[in-house]
Amino acid sequence: MNKDELKGKAEKAKGYVKEEAGELTGDRDLEAEGRSERAIGAAREKFGKARKKVGEAVEELGDEIKGE
Repeated sequence: MNKDELKGKAEKAKGYVKEEAGELTGDRDLEAEGRSERAIGAAREKFGKARKKVGEAVEELGDEIKGE
């Protein structure tokens, strides 16, 4: 797991807490902020996973070129 995946997961968790707190207190702004943070976190996590896949593919290609 890379730093983008970790930060994305943390952002999603933080957003979930804000969203739930907003629902409990009736604070629609906090609820919306939480939803937004969850979406941003999910996007960052997906970016991290894609980045990892690209890195793995480049590594495999390098191994093939070297003949390993």
